[in-house]
Amino acid sequence: MKADGDRVEGGGASLVRPVLLPPPSAIPTAFVAEVRSGQWTDAILHSLVHYTWGLVLGSVGGIAAGVLTGMSRRLEDFTSWVVRLLRPIPGLAWVPFAIIWFGVTPTAATFIIVLGVFWINYFAALGAVQAVDRDLLELADAFGHRSTLAKLVKIVLPAASGAILAGLRTGLGQAWMSVVAAELFGVPGLGQRMMQASSLLATDIVIVYMATMA
Repeated sequence: MKADGDRVEGGGASLVRPVLLPPPSAIPTAFVAEVRSGQWTDAILHSLVHYTWGLVLGSVGGIAAGVLTGMSRRLEDFTSWVVRLLRPIPGLAWVPFAIIWFGVTPTAATFIIVLGVFWINYFAALGAVQAVDRDLLELADAFGHRSTLAKLVKIVLPAASGAILAGLRTGLGQAWMSVVAAELFGVPGLGQRMMQASSLLATDIVIVYMATMA
């Protein structure tokens, strides 16, 4: 028995229409259907490719830029205004430029993920390098390690590695959270499949991919 579009189940009326929020019993069926169709596997594989490239490029670039900036006061002063300008801009705000520059391609999705990961690793590396004990650097001078490269390899990186790795770990999660945002504009992956399902009001499929992301 139905009334005003509400679902009646087990003798009691549902508080939420199934089209808005499906019953838990519908999720396993939707999951099995997605797996059998092959769309679930394809979406995961595409997203993992975007995630991996975005994580690697964003982490390497962020750490390298943070270490170099932390080693040079002049470079930090020169780039500080750029950092203050770009850092507050969310990744989604770059989507129009990503489409213009790269088109609706995996490269555009990777670009959005790179931006999300870059700043986390940049500030982690920058803070870690600047926190290195100055006495250690003076000690390196006393033992003849006066070149920037020698100090970087023997003093700075070993002393800063803990904080740099902490930033890298944070970037692992940020990259994954950026995947959906990076794929919402049509790039194949979990985000695209969720948007397709939501446009058809297939909320059970949306929840399947939300659970997959989790």
